[in-house]
Amino acid sequence: MVRALYSAALVAGLVILAPVFAIRALRHRKYIGSLRERLGHVRVEASDRRTLWIHAVSVGETLAVEPLVRAAVECFSDWRIVVSTTTSTGQRVARERFPELEVLYFPLDLPYVVGRALDRVRPTAVCLVETEIWPNFLAACRRRGIRVAVVNGRLSDRSFRGYRRARGLLHGVLDDVAAFLMQSEGDADRIRRLGAPADRVVVTGNLKYDVDRDGLEARLADRRAEVAHAFGLPDERPLVVAGSTAAGEEAALATALLRIRANAQLVGTRLLVAPRHPERFDEAEKVLSAAGLNVVRRTRSEGAADADVLLLDSIGELASVYEFADVVFVGGSLVPKGGHNILEPALYGRPVVVGPHTENFRQIVADFVAAGAVVQLPTGASATELANALSALLSNRSEARRIGARGAAVLESNRGATSRTLERLRALVERPS
Repeated sequence: MVRALYSAALVAGLVILAPVFAIRALRHRKYIGSLRERLGHVRVEASDRRTLWIHAVSVGETLAVEPLVRAAVECFSDWRIVVSTTTSTGQRVARERFPELEVLYFPLDLPYVVGRALDRVRPTAVCLVETEIWPNFLAACRRRGIRVAVVNGRLSDRSFRGYRRARGLLHGVLDDVAAFLMQSEGDADRIRRLGAPADRVVVTGNLKYDVDRDGLEARLADRRAEVAHAFGLPDERPLVVAGSTAAGEEAALATALLRIRANAQLVGTRLLVAPRHPERFDEAEKVLSAAGLNVVRRTRSEGAADADVLLLDSIGELASVYEFADVVFVGGSLVPKGGHNILEPALYGRPVVVGPHTENFRQIVADFVAAGAVVQLPTGASATELANALSALLSNRSEARRIGARGAAVLESNRGATSRTLERLRALVERPS
């Protein structure tokens, strides 16, 4: 009965939001070409091999699960590995990172749709990255004897509150998950409090810490060279890289840059901005230009040498520019979006500044704060405080290097989640029914 009400509500929501989806499809080319797969008509080759289906919602989850995907390909060498995403940006990154694997869109969580997708993929086991709870999908897996594991599981305060409000819907749903492999003790405690069977909850650590620098460098070498050529990097001027920015942050960064340049020693400082979502590239350019700054885009890079702001309006190139940064600001944190991953700039030993809103990366930021490896702005921080934090690091290069080195050390000391997760998955799929 509960699932029937959930399905009805989902259908009603899709009908109500259909005009919004249509507008986005026309304006940003979203959803076009993926609708059939989202309705369960997934394009996969028929196979008699056992199949592991790994689902990552978007770019962040896809990047986080990359070490596990690559380890699974080796560990389950006789299996077929299939990767799915929900967003189109996640899809592009997954196809780029895993060209040898079958990559598809995750189906809408309606009974007939998920049934059709499962019948086509025929997975032996499914991994849902970072606590994706889809009642109809999980029920369909249970009926087919497909074991499901949540991997790299986490629950932010916001998600926890939302799930608690829908606890009636969750009743029995969490029983359909065979293992909850969580990032931290706090995440494990929250999932237990929602009703997950305690004996199925294990802390395996955060997969994001297992980023493979050698593999990353191999993929980024060509892109870094292209970006460097387009933007004329590196040069002698100080550079602040602002990655994964959200609405409201470009205006603060513009104000901060003007304040930083008021310091005679930092007058040449430039800003490289990478908005989180492609549909915001034009908006970001308008905001930065309105502040009186000369903005040059990656896709139209003529005159980059004279630019105040370099706008990275591309997908998959952000990690390649961290090496050029003197200081990195990781976005989605000055405004209440929950923050984004600070580990890639830390991998390059760059000092990182974040805002107060880092709920999506609570444990990682806590680890870095405890080690003095990140500068976190206080609640209610303004553009002035952002400018002050960036200026301090640009002016004191020795302190910036120390913070960057501490960050790299924190990253190294927390590796190992991939092997622990893989061990649990192997035990899960080999366990008798």
